[in-house]
Parts: sequence; C-alpha cells; structure tokens
Amino acid sequence: MPCSFYILYSKNLDKYYVGHTCDVMDERLRKHNSNHKGFTGNSPDWILMYMEEYSDKESAYRRERQVKSWKSRKKILELIDRG
Repeated sequence: MPCSFYILYSKNLDKYYVGHTCDVMDERLRKHNSNHKGFTGNSPDWILMYMEEYSDKESAYRRERQVKSWKSRKKILELIDRG
C-alpha cells in the first residue's frame, strides 16, 4: 500500500505541519481542513507544500520522525525549496 510523508502550511497560523498517511492525499488534506480536535483543526486553510511517496507506512513514518527531529523551520523550508 503506497503511503506519503507530507508537509502542510497554514497562512492563518504561519505554521507548518509534518505528517504521514496511507490515505489518498486529497482526502487527508480535507480531514486536516475540517473542524476537528487537534492541531490542524485550529485553522481551515492548510495547503500541501511538499510530499514524498513510500511503498509502506513504516518508511513514511520514519521520514516524518526524521524531519520532526530537526526542530528547524529553516531546514523544513530548505526541503520544500529543493522539492
């Protein structure tokens, strides 16, 4: 089952969100933009800035953890710019 690592951006919050999914990306983005509990539920304007595809969930999750470990907006922006 193909899975994705992705980075979203909210202009309202001026924040990036890093995640992974095995859902169709359009559906996952719709869920992020819906009114729900959780970090992305605070704003309905999330847009997809970057995505990498992986053959399995474990690999996509590993990439998510790697990028989150950077704790660096600058490095996330560099990744997006290279993409």
